[in-house]
Amino acid sequence: MDNMRDSLQKGIGESDVYLEFQDKLSKVAKVDRAVLIIGERGSGKELAVQRIHYLSPRWQKNLVAVNCAALPSSLIESELFGYEQGAFTGATKTRKGRFEEAEGGTLFLDEIGLIPLEVQEKILRVVEYGTYERVGSSVTHECNVRIVGATNADLLELCKQGKFKEDLLDRLSFEVLFIPPLRERGDDILLLAQYFASKMALECGHDGLPVLSDEVVEALMNYSWPGNVRELKNVIERAVYRNDSSLITEVDFNPFNNPFKKKAVAVEKSEAVAPKIKEEPKKALGLEAMPLKDFAVAQSQLDVIFLSRALNEAGGNQKSAAELRFT
Repeated sequence: MDNMRDSLQKGIGESDVYLEFQDKLSKVAKVDRAVLIIGERGSGKELAVQRIHYLSPRWQKNLVAVNCAALPSSLIESELFGYEQGAFTGATKTRKGRFEEAEGGTLFLDEIGLIPLEVQEKILRVVEYGTYERVGSSVTHECNVRIVGATNADLLELCKQGKFKEDLLDRLSFEVLFIPPLRERGDDILLLAQYFASKMALECGHDGLPVLSDEVVEALMNYSWPGNVRELKNVIERAVYRNDSSLITEVDFNPFNNPFKKKAVAVEKSEAVAPKIKEEPKKALGLEAMPLKDFAVAQSQLDVIFLSRALNEAGGNQKSAAELRFT
């Protein structure tokens, strides 16, 4: 119940596009069918899945999440379906899979586009017949699980490339919901910013609620937010903890901006120029094109150049120049 309340309270937004998305999500949550959530990184795909689960008739059962991007392809099958003792090296005891853990509830497959084709085949069988076998076993287990998949990939394109099964996509796409990116949500940016700022100020023990300056508001509204809500949270929390005042006058969109990088580049450029300086006298004299028989002429010209440099460095003092010349 606490998880449900926390999930519902985090869905902050008043923009038309966001409220429309939430309305679609609420409707499909009550229908016991597979759903696909499509959204950019940081846009809140996991939050959307939580809301689907806790608004569904399955809310009292488990919501089990599997991040397919974090698992080696060779382990995804055993992770989803479990395995029997001795099924492979290291399988010292029987282990339940995520389908079994989610029995009666919801199984969230994050980054579903990364699942290998052979595992997709087994998932298709679960969707069609409600049965599966653990790895290393021929015993059939029945399964009652609602699958919700999420991705930022183009699944239709993956189907064309032969990387995703069209039959499975058909079964999972009873409804496809597209999460609106933050840049399309208008004043929701400021609403979320104030929410994150207030929470961070409380965590840091600051007095009073943070206030965003006009310059900060303009910067937040004009930024493209490629990392969406997750990036906004980082930007605002970073600004609050760095600022001892309740007035936030500056935000940092790029914490990886290395202040020493320009100095390093300047040093590299100066070092790169050095070899060219050494070559310039040779080019100026045309030594490369000079015939070998003119060696004496070239040597005398070099003597003049080096003597002139020595006199310049010695301030015209011939004795000092001679010492420079031969040390």
